[in-house]
Amino acid sequence: MKRTSTALAVSRSSQRGASRRSLSQQREVRRQEQRLRATLGTAARMARLRSGLTQADVADTIGTVTEVYGRMERGKLLPSVPTLFRLCLALHSGPHELMGFAPVGRTSVKQAWETLKVPRLGDTPEIRRMVRRLSSLDRSQLRLVQLIVASLVARRLKGRGSSGEARKLRAAGA
Repeated sequence: MKRTSTALAVSRSSQRGASRRSLSQQREVRRQEQRLRATLGTAARMARLRSGLTQADVADTIGTVTEVYGRMERGKLLPSVPTLFRLCLALHSGPHELMGFAPVGRTSVKQAWETLKVPRLGDTPEIRRMVRRLSSLDRSQLRLVQLIVASLVARRLKGRGSSGEARKLRAAGA
């Protein structure tokens, strides 16, 4: 009888130790996730500001709403792997930078993206904003905007004395 109660006591003791171990491991995992969220958020903010983008620009590019992207930047949310990839493309940063393995902006990001042959998402923040706004227009409204832009470009070229190109633009717009 004594052996059985001793065996049970040892078994319960080892179970308590195992549960304590798993709780401490769980806490450590949560702490690491929290550090990763904070690191990713800070790096994403630095890369976004370096690129001259707004949170709305980045959120639209990665296919999420501004509030969700804001939570990522504040370190409250970790993106999924596909979202992280889209975030890297939008911010012109590698995952190694966003996850804190390399400093943001110190590596030659432009060269890295050129070697990967990743298409540029737009030349300037203004162009990206304009494209985002244009995407909400219907076909007839887009046609009108196209005619206005063609007219403005033709006037600009005409002022420079390049009437041949101005005629081509008017013909393309008509």
